[in-house]
Amino acid sequence: MPFTLATWNINSVRLREPIVLKLLEEEAPDVLCLQECKSPVDKIPMEGFAALGYTHMVARGQKGYNGVAILSRIPMVEAGSKDFADLGHARHIAGTLENGVTVHNFYVPAGGDVPDREKNEKFGQKLDYLTDMRDWFKSEQMKKSIMVGDLNIAPREDDVWDHKKLLKVVSHTPIEVEHLAETQDAGGWVDITRQDIPDGNLYSWWSYRARDWDAADKGRRLDHIWATGDISNAGHSSRVLRDARGWEKPSDHAPVFATFDL
Repeated sequence: MPFTLATWNINSVRLREPIVLKLLEEEAPDVLCLQECKSPVDKIPMEGFAALGYTHMVARGQKGYNGVAILSRIPMVEAGSKDFADLGHARHIAGTLENGVTVHNFYVPAGGDVPDREKNEKFGQKLDYLTDMRDWFKSEQMKKSIMVGDLNIAPREDDVWDHKKLLKVVSHTPIEVEHLAETQDAGGWVDITRQDIPDGNLYSWWSYRARDWDAADKGRRLDHIWATGDISNAGHSSRVLRDARGWEKPSDHAPVFATFDL
């Protein structure tokens, strides 16, 4: 059963409901994973999504911040969630599709502005969150799984607009990249996006601070689609829908897509 999956940090699902509907109408992914929904689950505007065929949803929500949801037009059942690093945040949800594939949707903490856990509690929380993810993946030995989300780390030199300038900027520091690599290795995860697009600059986030984000193009690849090794060869057709960053009242992230023949 081939299916297309997209991941998107929407930065408020209620505020940006119109562009979620636009994406579902124009691109029609079978599964859409959203992060930073900033909404209790019962306030997520499911009526419009269901009208387009997305009648299945698993989610964890919080008022005003965090929050993750998976919308699907394929039958899906909840497969649980975890509070990594005991932060009390809604940052993970999992759902299992009718073909037996489990999709894990993550929103890793951004980590604040100072890359020093002694001076910045949020940076320490980010590293602890990744460490907890790593240990869980190592113990679970996951199979037939896809992991997506805003991981808030751009690991490769060509995942950022200027590697040297961003080495001391949160999201591209060596310690974050090392933690993410350990997390990936622990689960045997394959970076599907870079499996498909192995070379060249590739971004999924552009700051709101840029007067002209498109012309400046100072982006970072913070949003990821990974798969366990047993199904990684089934992934293909990866892309970033860059145009969505320029839609009306946009998120600062663009959706990332992949298709799986399973």
